[in-house]
Amino acid sequence: MPSPVAAESSACLAGRELFRVVHEDDRLLVINKRAGLVCHPTKTDEWSSLVGRLRLYLGAGTSSRLINRLDRETSGLVLAAKTTDAAGALGKLWESRAVRKAYLAIVHGTVANDIGVVDAPLGKDDASPVAIKDCVRADGAAARTEFRVRQRFRRAEGDFSVLEVVPLTGRKHQIRLHLAHIGHPVVGDKIYGGDEQLYLALVEGRLGAEGMCRLLLPYQALHAARLEFEWDGTRWDFAASPEDWFTAFASGEDLAQFTPIA
Repeated sequence: MPSPVAAESSACLAGRELFRVVHEDDRLLVINKRAGLVCHPTKTDEWSSLVGRLRLYLGAGTSSRLINRLDRETSGLVLAAKTTDAAGALGKLWESRAVRKAYLAIVHGTVANDIGVVDAPLGKDDASPVAIKDCVRADGAAARTEFRVRQRFRRAEGDFSVLEVVPLTGRKHQIRLHLAHIGHPVVGDKIYGGDEQLYLALVEGRLGAEGMCRLLLPYQALHAARLEFEWDGTRWDFAASPEDWFTAFASGEDLAQFTPIA
């Protein structure tokens, strides 16, 4: 069983870091993805996506398949299967919801209850100019999220909480939407943080220094921290630490040195 506290290693090419490796064997590669990196290719540059970087790492003629994916701005654990058999088996495991996923999130405000559950159906937000935005709506798909407060703290910018979040269903943007629904949006969230115009400004290339200052962080403070599941007779338990900008914010440190990656 892989240790949940195993040290990460850096996979590099030509002096540049491709990604952080949490675990690797003949069938499985577990990565701690950086925020700001898309999982699937959107450009011709192989460095611009996690899939492209996997091709560079594994070499020509090899194949791999991502078993799960994260949004561009969400950091954390992503699994890649190196063989067709592993990809098929793990894909079915994910579809069966037999995987326990735990995230860390920094949210606005002081969350009063130490533990809680958000049970609210989600569906498309027809009133929003953001095409990918969803909302809580009575005719939406069932969605349920558990959370536990890990830390409450105050900075000059206001009061905040660090939550451990476990999604019990797998809806699009579920964690971000549910936390915003209870009045505690994820810090740095450009869609559900209170002003969706910040997201439109980002995709249109006009999100300047003032907009970034309003967001407080270079990315949304959501990190896929742990994955646990049974596969092939073994209990697998993977853990990954968030990036420095995430922990620095929760520690009250100056964030001036942290800038988004290209």
